[in-house]
Amino acid sequence: MHDIKTIYQNHLGTSFYWKKGEQLLSDRIQIIFKDMGFYYTTQELQLFANCIQDSFENNKSCMNCEFQQQCQRFLLKTPNSQIDLAVTMTELSAVKDLVMGTLFTINLEKYVYGEGLN
Repeated sequence: MHDIKTIYQNHLGTSFYWKKGEQLLSDRIQIIFKDMGFYYTTQELQLFANCIQDSFENNKSCMNCEFQQQCQRFLLKTPNSQIDLAVTMTELSAVKDLVMGTLFTINLEKYVYGEGLN
């Protein structure tokens, strides 16, 4: 049976590494939010963060709109060219928090347990 090591979580989803026995499979990160799961390398996760930022930029005219939270969906591209997601602005913000929190935690652990060790 696989176990997990949680990296980051918020009200929308979670990110974690899979474990196989005692071995931590840290070459890919599992991101799960809503009813979807993505299994990304750190580089692919950074690309997803860029896609999220692009979605915010493409919809920035909606930021001050009084109907912003009532709009059905905004398009969120993923690093997988065949997969785009439809999300609300609230969900887009939560996905951004999940991805950025995951990247921050990964980079912090790399520093603390890697080059930061003296």
